[in-house]
Amino acid sequence: MYQIINFDREEKYIKDFLKLPRLLYSKKEIAQNESEEKELLLGKHLLSKYFKLNKFLVYKDSKVAARCVITTYPNDSNAYIGFFECIYDEECAKTLFQAVKEFCKRGNYKKIIGPVDASFWLKYRMKINKFEDRPYVSEPYNKKYYLDLFLKNDYSISETYISNIYKKLPRNFEKEKIRRRYEEFIKKGYKIVSPKKMDYNKAICEIYKMIIELYSDFPIFKYLNEEDFLKIFGNYKYILDFSMVKLVYFKGETVAFFIGMPDYKNLLYRKFNLFTIINVLLKKIRSKNYVMLYMGVKKEHVGLGNAMTQTIINNLQKRRSTAIGAFIKEGKVTESYGKDTIEGKYKYVLLESSLQKH
Repeated sequence: MYQIINFDREEKYIKDFLKLPRLLYSKKEIAQNESEEKELLLGKHLLSKYFKLNKFLVYKDSKVAARCVITTYPNDSNAYIGFFECIYDEECAKTLFQAVKEFCKRGNYKKIIGPVDASFWLKYRMKINKFEDRPYVSEPYNKKYYLDLFLKNDYSISETYISNIYKKLPRNFEKEKIRRRYEEFIKKGYKIVSPKKMDYNKAICEIYKMIIELYSDFPIFKYLNEEDFLKIFGNYKYILDFSMVKLVYFKGETVAFFIGMPDYKNLLYRKFNLFTIINVLLKKIRSKNYVMLYMGVKKEHVGLGNAMTQTIINNLQKRRSTAIGAFIKEGKVTESYGKDTIEGKYKYVLLESSLQKH
């Protein structure tokens, strides 16, 4: 009834691997970057040199029913499960998880961690609530029953993340504490600026250095050289609203950054035709919702992150827009930024399965 396939670059299996999400999700839900997935499966992606992919499919009655990839890195005793998709069938999922477990045991890996779609720099985490909402830009999206499938197959939750949903702010909204904190930092000589599009390459180099420094203790972080980072994030200059990008300088040094993006939903994953291009351009000019994707503050500048939010509040008020503060590790101070204006939370998890004998 069920057939497990561990494949390499066979055309039929690659087609079936890429096809499965289209069978599971509606056009409004699907958050699959099909061209990127194909590059990864063929080993032709920019990041392919950093890891090895081991690809699995399950067929039920000769029809593709489940898929995943196990990513392994040199000198890493953990394996990473990603690109997981499965029909609503516990036995099918069990077949896949069992094959993956045996494969990782043979490789002497200690743990399987996921969902991680090949790399920290691509996509990771599992969504666990608010499935009634369309996915926002960059959100990991999956079926509601996936968490149950993982938990029933010896996985447990290791990390929890939240994305704050911020309501639309009235023009006269003012948070005295944030405004005062902002003014304090400005008086000390901090400069909070939005880079111009023509300065994007310089700005992204500065952001790279901070991300490598500040994100290196994240659970699944992997080093990426500067040249590859610039290639991956180079195209962002065409989709960013630069008024929602901030760099903070103090005594000539870059000490903090913030990157917000118009909420393109899943538009960026679609094939680009005239209709898609027009929609992207319109959202870039004026979006009803913005996603606050990345933020970093050097440790010695305590309170600067809160002060930086004042400039974001100003922008959101002018646009009469809502916002999402994305992918905050639960318990971090940034979870409480603008807490009076939070009207909901999206939740995500990272899971792991130990392969060690007890």
